[in-house]
Amino acid sequence: MTTLDLGPTGAVLSPAENGFVETAVALEGLGYSTIWLTGGPMSSLSQIADVVRATSTARIATAIIPVDTFTSDDVASLYTELEGDHPGRFVVGLGGAHGAGPLVTLNAYLERLDGVVPQKRRLMAALGPRMFELARERAAGALPVLITPAYAEQAKATLGANAVLAVEQLVVVETDHDRARAIARGPLGFLGQVPAYQANFRRMGFSQDDITPLGNALVDAVVAWGGVDAIATRVGELRTAGADHVAVSIVSASQAPTHAEWAAVAEALIV
Repeated sequence: MTTLDLGPTGAVLSPAENGFVETAVALEGLGYSTIWLTGGPMSSLSQIADVVRATSTARIATAIIPVDTFTSDDVASLYTELEGDHPGRFVVGLGGAHGAGPLVTLNAYLERLDGVVPQKRRLMAALGPRMFELARERAAGALPVLITPAYAEQAKATLGANAVLAVEQLVVVETDHDRARAIARGPLGFLGQVPAYQANFRRMGFSQDDITPLGNALVDAVVAWGGVDAIATRVGELRTAGADHVAVSIVSASQAPTHAEWAAVAEALIV
């Protein structure tokens, strides 16, 4: 049994979207148990507080707070404030350490949070084995993205039964294969150039001939696309592989996922 209950299905939301607080309220109403706020476009930690205060029961987690951008003191202060007013609702997801010695940077950041943010309320972004080990030792679990079910099984084995494996799964609600892959290549066009993701694609067995052009085999392996039944099948594969929670990130042809897309996915995934 894991030490942190995120529920089975979460939704990933960008705080850069217009009306993201209202969207979070709608996602909670659709039954998503955890709402994840992406850290890259986050302009202020107050955006997290805005979502916690506007919602009622869903956990609000960060995916992730970049430690190179926001100080541990500010994160600790936010956690203390929200825990006082909305106990048990805020989960601190951390990552984004760059430069030399990212593990040293993350360990130091976690040490500064010790005594304020409990280990059982922290998650770490993770791709490689050393980050999964850090997540097991210093947090409640890990949040990887762009992984296959087979890799999820390896990750869960590294984390162990007591740690949470929360997988962020990109999905495209589109049945036309050419159009779906074109939409999927939007975020992959950026993330696929990041060395850490390229290294992880190689760990999962992809060659540079798959990675450089973002070939169909790679796209199909890390992005679930098609009708909601196809998306539900991929989510089921992740759960069978050991994922304790799947955070759905809809990649849409529009600037932001529509309510209809979120509702369709919720109907397929949430019982």
